[in-house]
Amino acid sequence: MLKYDIEQMREVLNDLMEKGGNYDEIYKVSIALDQLIIDYYRQMSVI
Repeated sequence: MLKYDIEQMREVLNDLMEKGGNYDEIYKVSIALDQLIIDYYRQMSVI
């Protein structure tokens, strides 16, 4: 599930960067993506 969320968030970030979204939006999405990746690896290390 988390891996799917990461893929979706990457697509959103790529779209924003291609369309020239404002810096605030790109920053917030990239921070959220970083957090998802951290959570994903934290979850994988527990298993």
